[in-house]
Amino acid sequence: MECDILETEKENVVFQAIEEGFITDDTAATDACHFEARDQAPPKEEKSNPEPKKRGRKSKEEREQWLKDEAEKEANLPLYEKKIEEQLDALLAELRNEIPQDPKWGVKKNSEGKNVFWFGYKAHLVVGTSSQYILDSLFSSGNLNDGKAAIPLLKGLHERFPQLSLRYQTMDAGYDYEPIYEQIHRMGQQSVIAYNKRNEGELLGYDKHFAPTCFREHSYRYDNFDSKYETLKYTRPKECSDCPLASEEICQKVYKVKTPQDLRKYTAPARGSQAWKNIFKRRSAVERVNAYLKEFFQLNNVRYCTGNVPKFILTLLPLFTMLQN
Repeated sequence: MECDILETEKENVVFQAIEEGFITDDTAATDACHFEARDQAPPKEEKSNPEPKKRGRKSKEEREQWLKDEAEKEANLPLYEKKIEEQLDALLAELRNEIPQDPKWGVKKNSEGKNVFWFGYKAHLVVGTSSQYILDSLFSSGNLNDGKAAIPLLKGLHERFPQLSLRYQTMDAGYDYEPIYEQIHRMGQQSVIAYNKRNEGELLGYDKHFAPTCFREHSYRYDNFDSKYETLKYTRPKECSDCPLASEEICQKVYKVKTPQDLRKYTAPARGSQAWKNIFKRRSAVERVNAYLKEFFQLNNVRYCTGNVPKFILTLLPLFTMLQN
């Protein structure tokens, strides 16, 4: 069962909502929710014991051959098994057509930090934070990393709905990947994504939000963002007003940082600022929409096998929610 007609109608409904002024959001939020399949999970395959590796360093010829084999293996992988940066230059049609849609085992940590397993699918949604309209959605296997669905959704928004006046894209720490920041930057928007620290050491001269600090380790305050030069401006902290080092002009009065030098660390507004926190709070809109789909529209009660019918239902649900609004 193909859903091309429904996809087209869903786009038309979003277009109509934009033209009639129902969608005026400047912020979009992205998240995923899971739902179980009614298919029987396949039996676990027993892995054969691998051949023992040859001890010692590889010779020059062996290493060159190994690197060649690894590069060839990487090139032949499906698009969604490659690294996320491979999606940046891929076409939108390719991204949407190649997404895996078979039921698979998925895992996610719950609020208590424990792993929760399910056999089924994921629904990836991007939602307007004020209107709570579903702007775009993707259907995938349950084992797909959330971050690998972000760029297809972002490209879909940018290419299919250019009349949207979005300024910010907000996501949780599961989407903290450099290619996602790069895609948002290419769209001319700002990233408000929770930072996921990955075995990174402490940066000397900077606080946990990457704002510069003075000699006494007081954080400089975020002042403003210059969109023309893509520059964050930080001003001297208030604790420095009576500091003898400030009077001796040892501490700088102003720090300026260009965001393109590290899109992940430097966002506009700056991380840790009240403006950044206020925008990030809007992300709760997509969580509410996920809850509505499961509780009121029975997304977690799909009683059909194979991926075609659940995908069909997921395509219908945004239409129902929009028409209801």
